[in-house]
Amino acid sequence: MKISVIGTGYVGLVAAAVFADYGNDVLCADIDAAKIDSIKAGKLPIFEPGLEPLVEHNIQAGRLRFTTSNAEAAVHGDVVFLAVGTPTATDGSADLSYLYQAASEIGRHITRPTIIVDKSTVPVGTAERITRIVGEQTRVPFTVVSNPEFLKEGAAVDDFMHPDRVIVGTDDAHAREVLHRLYQPFCRTSDRILFMDARSAELTKYACNAYLAARISFMNDMANLADSLGADIELVRRGMGSDPRIGNKFLYPGVGYGGSCFPKDIRALLTTAREFGHSLEIVASAERINEAQKLVIVRKLRQQLGGDLAGKTFTVWGLSFKPNTDDVREAPALKIVRTLVGDGARLRLHDPEAGKNFLAGLSPHVAAACTLAADPYDAAEGAHALILATEWREYRSPDFERLKRIMAGPFLFDGRNQWDRHHVEALGFRYAGIGR
Repeated sequence: MKISVIGTGYVGLVAAAVFADYGNDVLCADIDAAKIDSIKAGKLPIFEPGLEPLVEHNIQAGRLRFTTSNAEAAVHGDVVFLAVGTPTATDGSADLSYLYQAASEIGRHITRPTIIVDKSTVPVGTAERITRIVGEQTRVPFTVVSNPEFLKEGAAVDDFMHPDRVIVGTDDAHAREVLHRLYQPFCRTSDRILFMDARSAELTKYACNAYLAARISFMNDMANLADSLGADIELVRRGMGSDPRIGNKFLYPGVGYGGSCFPKDIRALLTTAREFGHSLEIVASAERINEAQKLVIVRKLRQQLGGDLAGKTFTVWGLSFKPNTDDVREAPALKIVRTLVGDGARLRLHDPEAGKNFLAGLSPHVAAACTLAADPYDAAEGAHALILATEWREYRSPDFERLKRIMAGPFLFDGRNQWDRHHVEALGFRYAGIGR
């Protein structure tokens, strides 16, 4: 099948590479010429495990090509995927200007019946709006389909190849048939392709993210209560997760969620709800709890060190919003570092992949108080306290005896409940986790 993908972010680049790997003829477009040149030179704009060799293999095989021309992509594809960014606008809604611009360009240049698939996360009713925009530009027959993505950064390639479900929102029989044929190779063991109307598909994406965010914030709320009651939230979590009605997914307390999806999508959903007279109190509470949770470690640190942090040095391990990605958007570490610098502290930072992106996200004043180390132990040298903000695998079993020798202070703040409290306290550390 001839496929075009507009956008080379996490969704677009993964979709293009995987579709090509399954034998399709894929043209991927992005108006950022520097990004396209970088991809052609073998340097991807994002870190995603398994993606780089997949892109390279399919470029060499001739199944995957790149262009800066949306017009060329429109002409190429029988199916055109829109996978452009929908960032948060100043009022909390989703900024759809890039999406609508791409849709208008596609409408001006399609030359034969085309299926336009919206893969970006968008408010309910966007497929109808895209239909109007494209229709104003062409008389060529086309159909707009909603096909929201459910990829996890850090596991996006595997998620695309082995989806839990594929949701296709359209009432058009031909579009259903084509999308079923396109996705069927990924669902050979069981047919997990769910068809529905476009509005329901659009709402499904937001509902999923809002529910998962609410689970995280619920557990963080319970963790803070456990701290006050002297209970261990890790034991509570296991007890809850053993109930099949609840399950153990997204029950891990920590320093809050971040990333490109949950925060943005929740704000957009709340904005949409308000427009239609709904308050969505649970979702609003999840967002409020999460923002406060990002500073729970700072509160613990101030309490343990007597409140005056000026002149002290702290280490933060883990800067990305989650492991296996270099994405720092809305990462809890950003808020932690900015707050500690505001308290007069100096920061020594380490992350396997996200260090440069993290420093780029700081103001010059904050960045000047931070040192990015190439090695986690170099980052911990002389630190009065060590904060674990992201649970990268290499941080899970560190050499605590070495840390005890090189650190200036005995404080470990485990923002992801990864370490054995009894073990580190026996070595002389003072340990603080989340809800423990």
